[in-house]
Amino acid sequence: MSIRQPSIKPTVMQPRILLSPPHISGREQTYVEEAFQSGWIAPIGPQVDAFEREMAAYTGSKGALALSSGTAAIHLALRLAGVSQGDYVICSTLTFVASANPILYLGATPVFIDSEPETWNMCPRAFQRACREWAYKGRLPKAAIVVNLYGQSADMEPIVEIANHYGITLIEDAAESLGAFYHGKASGTWGRFGIYSFNGNKIITTSGGGMLVSDDTDALEQARFLSTQARDTAPHYQHSEMGYNYRLSNLLAAIGRGQLELLEERVERRRQISQTYMDRLASIPGLQFMPEAPNCRSTRWLSALTIDEEVAGVNANQLLASLEHNNIEARPVWKPLHRQPLFANSTYYPYLKEYSVADQLFSTGICLPSGSSLSDEDLGRVVDTIETCIQNGRTVLNS
Repeated sequence: MSIRQPSIKPTVMQPRILLSPPHISGREQTYVEEAFQSGWIAPIGPQVDAFEREMAAYTGSKGALALSSGTAAIHLALRLAGVSQGDYVICSTLTFVASANPILYLGATPVFIDSEPETWNMCPRAFQRACREWAYKGRLPKAAIVVNLYGQSADMEPIVEIANHYGITLIEDAAESLGAFYHGKASGTWGRFGIYSFNGNKIITTSGGGMLVSDDTDALEQARFLSTQARDTAPHYQHSEMGYNYRLSNLLAAIGRGQLELLEERVERRRQISQTYMDRLASIPGLQFMPEAPNCRSTRWLSALTIDEEVAGVNANQLLASLEHNNIEARPVWKPLHRQPLFANSTYYPYLKEYSVADQLFSTGICLPSGSSLSDEDLGRVVDTIETCIQNGRTVLNS
């Protein structure tokens, strides 16, 4: 029996509920005013220096470099890992394209790894299988980009062990997981390099920006050099190698400092939102929320769930349509990169030979509004819409 689209017709269009909008506190203005008063507006200055120190202190890293985006941070990390034309780089498949695009910038080729059910992040067993096969070919990847999805760390201990065994530089894409911890250690600090994003939808924002962290302070200084057009030490403008215009502005760093002061509050609120979803929707058959791995703290940057159509009576697309009909922004789980046209010829290592976790999550997964500024009233509106949609779908299914 085909299931008709559940229809919810509000009498009055209600205000838009966004997925993860910026949350500004007012503290940011203090640091921005300091930047204006100091005259430091360009992409250097005391706000940048302070933001880097504060980020290093929060994450427990020995150093940090403020950049124009998380993508720029990945690009620099790959270059510092020695990636170049013709090399291979391992990358999580369940992520945004920005995780893998820098691989292409350097003329290298991505090799994609499936997720595991326990974390939705890179599967250590599939990673091990890929490394073993490429070692046999004599073409070991130069680096591996492990993505921490939706605010949760991957299972880093076995991944670090595997990478070290094969001599692969590990880059932790923690764009979505600033504030998360794995076995008491900050997300983004398990590899040689870690990156964060401060895009407008992230848990803290500078409107646009990113950060590269590492305990390898010499490598960070080389990244600093490359990020400022690789200008040699000379009284005139002299350049011996290719560089980039990747530094964060002093004004944006000022915003970031104000945001960072409230990071723990932002994490706590997102976790409360996620828990409310789980509590309120627990009685609905067919819904499963993204698990939180043992000994980890997820930020729940986005609250994500999967829906079993046979049990719930509606599928992910129908639920998304009903939410949109009620002016609520929700999104599918990331489309796996191995299924993107850009990477049509890529090599992919699934969780099992006949089963891809990432593909299953994409077909059944939804990300719900999760911003730390989401009011309890709007949160209730999202829950009510989901409940009504599924009730309508099950009524049709049982008719």
